[in-house]
Amino acid sequence: MTAVQTERWGAAGTGGNAERPAPPRLKELVAQAAMRLDRRQPKIAHDMSDLIAREIRSLDVDQAFLDLLRASVDANTKTITHILINDIPIERLQPTTAAVEYALRLAQRDIPANSLVRAYNVGKDDFIEQIFPDVQALECSAEEKFAVLQHMSSVVGRYIDWISQYVFEVYEEERNRWVGTQGNVRATLVHDVLSRRNVPVREFEQETGYRLDGHHIGLIIWSVDPAPAPDELRMLTQVVWKVAAVAGCTASPLITAVDRMTAWAWLPFAAKPPPVDMEQIRHVVGQARTSRLCLGLADAGVPGFRRTHEQARAARRVAISPADGTAAISFGDEGVAIASLLANDLESTSAWVVEVLGGLAVDAENMDLLRETLRVFLSTGESYTDTAALMNLHRNTVRYRVSKALEQVSTAIRTNRVDLAVALNVCRFLGANVLTPAGRK
Repeated sequence: MTAVQTERWGAAGTGGNAERPAPPRLKELVAQAAMRLDRRQPKIAHDMSDLIAREIRSLDVDQAFLDLLRASVDANTKTITHILINDIPIERLQPTTAAVEYALRLAQRDIPANSLVRAYNVGKDDFIEQIFPDVQALECSAEEKFAVLQHMSSVVGRYIDWISQYVFEVYEEERNRWVGTQGNVRATLVHDVLSRRNVPVREFEQETGYRLDGHHIGLIIWSVDPAPAPDELRMLTQVVWKVAAVAGCTASPLITAVDRMTAWAWLPFAAKPPPVDMEQIRHVVGQARTSRLCLGLADAGVPGFRRTHEQARAARRVAISPADGTAAISFGDEGVAIASLLANDLESTSAWVVEVLGGLAVDAENMDLLRETLRVFLSTGESYTDTAALMNLHRNTVRYRVSKALEQVSTAIRTNRVDLAVALNVCRFLGANVLTPAGRK
């Protein structure tokens, strides 16, 4: 052991033994290395933020959230270099405002707490790695450099242990408060607005953080997992945030749980948004595998808040059991609005479908193929070529299927292309709910 080697520290600030003072020579060399480190601190913090965002994808939510991450990393790295330069005991520290605020926002967005802990561990490993060149540049013996590196690594490790425990407790407290108090108040206010009760707009906005005077797109999201996870709602919430990013929201979405497997949400926009890209949304929702989503159309103000939600609920009636397993359906999708109205009276709708489609309304695999081919054929303006391309079939196969499908329809109905198209779309969405079981006469 040389004069600069330090004793092993206790767990400062966490119930262990108090840290022992470092010898003067060691403190001098540590300060020299730390001052070199401090000159590179802005770049270290910037690169570390990028590394954390890459390594922990749940933290890469949007630009505003990344800015909060950068502020937290910058504050923590500045604090560590300050500790090393001035030999400040960890138990005398106060957590930085940026670190605490970041933990609070994580809790409010329902991002898992383990993402926060992992971020600090990734940052710790990266920071210790950044120490090496500055220690190597010291003008001292190899043994002294080892002691300096050991001391600095120990300080960094103990700081991260202290700050991560502190912010984890902050996260847990905020999460419990957010889910308990705020969640209940939010659900009550949302139901009051939907029920057309007289709710002061200012009160609603203060309690929920959501403005009612802009444009909204209503969502209903639910899990189809027969064995849902305990944190199923958290996963559904994360899907909503991803959909909000794809849709280009101008603020945070409003999300309220209906039950442990269902949530309602509204996406906010300062001005009327362009039509959403449903292919992108289906891709995002599809990645969750067990999630299904229905959307209303964009509308404005308090009436629009209600209307877009009603449309999302109507779309969900259509999505009872989509034959193609579609992950997301919009009220604006072709045929959805009409199908949602007909879904209100399945008995009458089923009888009408049979009247229009005749034998084509049988719930059988061969009839499924004929119905879908005829549906696409009518949607392309009765083009065999376009239908073949869309369905990846030979043109003659399309011609054969269309002919066989029309043979099932009565002569009086064949020329009524509107009724045919509507009935085929209803079958596409409502499936067995409006079809005649195979074998029944």
